[in-house]
Amino acid sequence: MALFDTDVWSGRIFTGDWTVSRGGHSPVVSPATGVELGRVGFADAEDVSTAAATAARVHSDWAATPYSERAAVLRRAGELLHEHSAEIADWLSRESGAAAGMAGFQVRVASAECQEAAALASQPHGEILRTEKPRLSFARQVPAGVVGVIAPFNVPLILGIRSVAPALALGNSVLLKPDPRTAVCGGAVLAEVFRRAGVPEGVFQVLPGGADAGARLVTDPNVRIISFTGSTEAGRKVGELAGRHLKRAHLELGGNSPLVVLDDVDIDAAVANGAWGSFLHQGQICMTSGRHLVHERIVEDYVEALAAKADALPVGDPSDTTTGAALGPIIDTGQRDRIHAMVTGSVQAGARLAAGGTYEDLFYRPTVLAENGTDSPAYAQEVFGPVAPVLSFSSLDELADLAASGPYGLSLGVLTRNPMRGLELADRIPSGIVHINDQTVDDEAVAPFGGLGASGTGSRLGGTRANLDAFTETQWVTMQAEPASHPF
Repeated sequence: MALFDTDVWSGRIFTGDWTVSRGGHSPVVSPATGVELGRVGFADAEDVSTAAATAARVHSDWAATPYSERAAVLRRAGELLHEHSAEIADWLSRESGAAAGMAGFQVRVASAECQEAAALASQPHGEILRTEKPRLSFARQVPAGVVGVIAPFNVPLILGIRSVAPALALGNSVLLKPDPRTAVCGGAVLAEVFRRAGVPEGVFQVLPGGADAGARLVTDPNVRIISFTGSTEAGRKVGELAGRHLKRAHLELGGNSPLVVLDDVDIDAAVANGAWGSFLHQGQICMTSGRHLVHERIVEDYVEALAAKADALPVGDPSDTTTGAALGPIIDTGQRDRIHAMVTGSVQAGARLAAGGTYEDLFYRPTVLAENGTDSPAYAQEVFGPVAPVLSFSSLDELADLAASGPYGLSLGVLTRNPMRGLELADRIPSGIVHINDQTVDDEAVAPFGGLGASGTGSRLGGTRANLDAFTETQWVTMQAEPASHPF
């Protein structure tokens, strides 16, 4: 049996049941074909406030539900994601442009996020504190209340559920605002999964919408915590608005992650990592390898092999199984044009186009830019497209300075036959994530995730400790046998 028919969510938002939104509706368009796949409900600010009031009203009952029951709901959600993996992956391919491997990866990670969240529900949630007085003193983690989750278009299933699942497991109500461009695979899918898994009505709601809906989610007094994933520019606005309203905002933002290639590597292995790190999902991943820093002794061989790899990769409609596409489409024309402007601007600034740099419709060829300067637009900025800018270095000191430069600090990859040298380099390069002998893109439900500087506010998501800190409040409690005695 299918997870849902189009008629279930057509023109509606999910508030515990599928309801007509005040904000109207928005088209669901395949970026590969331009075909309209349906229309989703589009929440406005009033829809968000109504949903937040409902979520606050039902929160206490969900928080009081035994942890074993919440864990069972999360386990069932993970099972449903697995059971309907083919259907969900198909929507990811059609709506977000994900190639088959990327779509399947998202479903597997989403299922794992639910299973890990189920285990989170039974974790210890406090500690006994020492006290000078004759009493029991302890700190405990209590549900925050209503959590607002704002998720982007690029990896919509994972980037939504990695906040939704732990927040629910810890006893919070959750409002999810997916990007309207991926409101089915990043929203309707989760609405149906959690509804069938047994989340009570109103505890989890899905509200695709625009900037007004996002702003209201941040400012509504019933929402206590915001978990935002998106661009650094948008994240700054969310953080500022949350700060004015004295709310915690967990911000997972952009990146321009360096992939370091030392001169002792096997070139073929290094190129395989470089291509995967830059071209996976059309480069539309925050952890994408945005800067290839390659030792001068091997840089020419590396560029030649990477360009050959790029030229050989098939690009096409990922939902058409006959194409064997490794790369699908860019999400829309605005993003495609931004990518192309950065590529052409880099060439004008002196970079050499070694591969790619062309497109047809929304299909952008994987691109290699050699001989970049540090002011090359594609090197200095986050491209969010299938572009691999390469810059050479001569010494480890120069390398460390290059890799540490710039505002971002999300992920770092170091390729070397000497892992200890890689770790020594990692000590000199600020980064929330480090992969030695792997490229920069990776994600596991059990690991803390987050970046530094313009990449966000640190490891706020993933793993037991980070999720407990992210989605609960710390409360100090004391107990004593008799009322305290005071001088007056």
